[in-house]
Amino acid sequence: MTLPPRLWLWIVLGLLALGALGMVLQAIQQLQWTLSTWLPYWMVGPVMLALLAALLVALVQLGWPWLKALRQGRRPAGRQTPAATVPSSRREAAERNLGAIDRTLEKVRHAVEREALRQERQRMAAELERGDLVIVVFGTGSAGKTSLIRALLQEVVGRVGAPMGSTTSSSRYRLRLRGLQRAVILEDTPGILEAGPEGRERERLARELAARADLVLLVVDGDLRASEQAVIETLSGLGKRWLLVLNKCDLRGEEEERRLLSLLRQRCAGQLVPEDVIPASAAPQSVPMPGGRPLQPLPEVEALVRRMASVLHADGEELIADNLLLQCRRLSEASQALLDRQRRSDAGVIVDRYMWIGAGVVLVTPLPGIDLLGAAAVNAQMVVEIGRVYGVSLSRDTAQDLALSVGRTLAGLGLVKGGVGLITGALSVNLPALLVSRAVQAVSAAWLTRVAGRSFITYFRQNQDWGDGGLQEVLQREYDLNGREGLLRSFLDAARQRVVEPLQDRRKRRLPPRPGPRAAAAEEDRGRPAP
Repeated sequence: MTLPPRLWLWIVLGLLALGALGMVLQAIQQLQWTLSTWLPYWMVGPVMLALLAALLVALVQLGWPWLKALRQGRRPAGRQTPAATVPSSRREAAERNLGAIDRTLEKVRHAVEREALRQERQRMAAELERGDLVIVVFGTGSAGKTSLIRALLQEVVGRVGAPMGSTTSSSRYRLRLRGLQRAVILEDTPGILEAGPEGRERERLARELAARADLVLLVVDGDLRASEQAVIETLSGLGKRWLLVLNKCDLRGEEEERRLLSLLRQRCAGQLVPEDVIPASAAPQSVPMPGGRPLQPLPEVEALVRRMASVLHADGEELIADNLLLQCRRLSEASQALLDRQRRSDAGVIVDRYMWIGAGVVLVTPLPGIDLLGAAAVNAQMVVEIGRVYGVSLSRDTAQDLALSVGRTLAGLGLVKGGVGLITGALSVNLPALLVSRAVQAVSAAWLTRVAGRSFITYFRQNQDWGDGGLQEVLQREYDLNGREGLLRSFLDAARQRVVEPLQDRRKRRLPPRPGPRAAAAEEDRGRPAP
């Protein structure tokens, strides 16, 4: 008869437990024998009990945190958190990012900015659904971008030979490449490196369009300028796939063309393979013919078309997916930044409210000294409400622990004493001596609440993390920032209206009224005898 495996397991565990118990009893017996050789007989028992009690306490202290963590980490059956699945494709990852952007935008209250981001999100969703390959032609106004597009499409699509700055907005053209299932969109952009506010605005538009492209054609007509080199570094930093097109090669001899191509390939080493630096002649100059009409050579863009087709056939799907992920990430960062500004504003309102609540508490029940952090300056309820703004639910005990840690750190860094000195020097001017002490206490409590509250905003903005410098660095930074002249002056102006002036009015109401002229005359009339 064979026993089940579970029963065998229990038998083995029982034998191991008996062996461990025997070893413990043997150790106790050995300890008792050793103590009996060194101590009187009547002291062996109490010493043994004391040693066993100390051992038990040590085991509890070592084992209890582990058991507590194990208990907290255990989840009831049927309520496990499902593990996040890895997206099976870049398209699925982009769709997930768009869903996360929707959830972020639902929390944004600012209608205009939310609508602008929502329209951008809809544009990205349409591109994800349509799946066209977008190629942006990018470069200076004189490099021949429009001529290059005309040559690629084999038809005139814009003014050729126009002065710089003539292309003031983008233009899109649709074409098909043989063997490629997706449609290709060629997009002309305004020229870069133009002077004046309008030129800078056109360059901003061109850079934005390039950042959205699946493939960028950077068109130059000579060696790279320093500003064009900066554009190349920006495109590479964005992770964009791009080709460098040397246009107007018909204006150079073959030797000069080879030298210039070699120079450009050296400058782009590490960012482009040599095959991605391509010569072209989008609009060759006409050749005079004796006794006849000038000969107009055909555009020379075959090498560019072949390279574009090769790149799009080999990497087209990845280019689309990578570009969508990049745009999703940029839009997600923009929506998160908008939500962060809203949260910072809401949290700032909470800090301002508790700042003056703390000052009011000190006015009603003045405390000795300025150890106010547990009662006013670092208020646990303020922590709870700031956490709620950032979607974090804190228990009262956790909030109190955070408040106390900030209070102790403020005191340990000497910021409490420094803050009181700062407020005392600002308020003691033109105030009666009887009001200085209470006003300083109340206003100092409010100011320290402001420092602590702003520090908590940083903590929640960083996903409940104080950062590399820890709590001390955050508090010191907020202390220095709020102690600057402009911020301190605006705070003191509000403090005079909310704290000092009401305190002065209350003191005046408590003084007995002085007799005026009419009251003095009435007293004299009452003192005279009746006629």
